Amino acid sequence: MTPFLGEIIGTMVLILLGCGVNAGGSLTKSYSQNQGWLMGTVGWGMSVMLAVYAVGSISGAHLNPAVTLGLAASGAFPWEDVGIYILAQMIGAFLGAALVWLHYLPHWGKTEDAGTKLGVFSTSPAVPSFWSNLLSEIIGTFVLVFALLFIGANQFTEGLNPFIVGLLIMTIGITLGGTTGYAINPARDLAPRIAHFVLPIKGKGDSNWGYAPVPVIGPLIGGVLGGGVYNWWFKQEMGIWLWSSLGLVTVVIVLAVTQVFKEDVNTKV
Repeated sequence: MTPFLGEIIGTMVLILLGCGVNAGGSLTKSYSQNQGWLMGTVGWGMSVMLAVYAVGSISGAHLNPAVTLGLAASGAFPWEDVGIYILAQMIGAFLGAALVWLHYLPHWGKTEDAGTKLGVFSTSPAVPSFWSNLLSEIIGTFVLVFALLFIGANQFTEGLNPFIVGLLIMTIGITLGGTTGYAINPARDLAPRIAHFVLPIKGKGDSNWGYAPVPVIGPLIGGVLGGGVYNWWFKQEMGIWLWSSLGLVTVVIVLAVTQVFKEDVNTKV
């Protein structure tokens, strides 16, 4: 088992179980339909936990391009391996999404709403507002990567670390996930969105490519920021990745506030 194959399998497990939670909670005729947001966050947290247990000893179980990039920015992962890890994560996420489609095969035709079907595979904003949505994904992923690094710096009982990571995912989903569905992972959103686009899903509608850059760009910025802030906070190192990500985040904050202010003014008018 190589790290490349490990990341494929781990990410496939993550998306199979995670998007499986989405499918079970939303597709017509599913016994678990309408299970609610809380159960969805628990399902995603447990999915991450099991995926980390599956391949943590093989590849480190990044399962997320933002995590890989954040670890590289913090100096905890070699830059020369970043590309191959991200490729593996994209392949695994696509395979996991395809398995979800197969598992729920008779339910797609029973479900009329196209948006519901897309929601099984990829995220969408509760309130569409590009810069605010981007900021939400940055903040959520920053918390993810920063927390992963400081959790890893602590000593846990052997085998407990993946469980703590699963709780971290649940916490982010419960506290910060209500704005954009907390993709916090480019592979988790983009590869299943591609699967939605290419698979013969009855009545699926479009794949909302206009929103697709948000859950890709936001997590990548947030991941680098998380790695940079960790180095500053725990190692007293302030490198280029910290300053560059802080600069990008500052621009996004200004644009988000400006956009919402203009929308509020237009609404009043």
